[in-house]
Amino acid sequence: MNKTIRIALAALVFTTAPALACDYPQRADIPNGATASKDDMLAGQAAVKAYMAAMEEYLACIEKEEVDTIAAMPDLTDEERTNREAALTKKYNAAVEEMELLAARFNEEVRAYKAKSE
Repeated sequence: MNKTIRIALAALVFTTAPALACDYPQRADIPNGATASKDDMLAGQAAVKAYMAAMEEYLACIEKEEVDTIAAMPDLTDEERTNREAALTKKYNAAVEEMELLAARFNEEVRAYKAKSE
């Protein structure tokens, strides 16, 4: 009986863990503004907006995941809690920086697109 329960619990953990993981969104493709058509730029804009929305979901997910993980670990020391918070902050800030870089790059391509149209 005990062995059966352990096997069932292990199966539950291994089948649900990937479903709980937060998936980092794939970076949007940005068109080359110097050569892109209007349709290419509009598609790029839509891709960037979708990426930003997916990244917002990712950020919310990693925050919730950490809150849930901490709640399931009542015996964490203050040092362990501080280390987990620092790791989350680094992960969160890296994702925000990626979003900012992508937005800046897209804006550069928009300027290049507008410059060729003038």
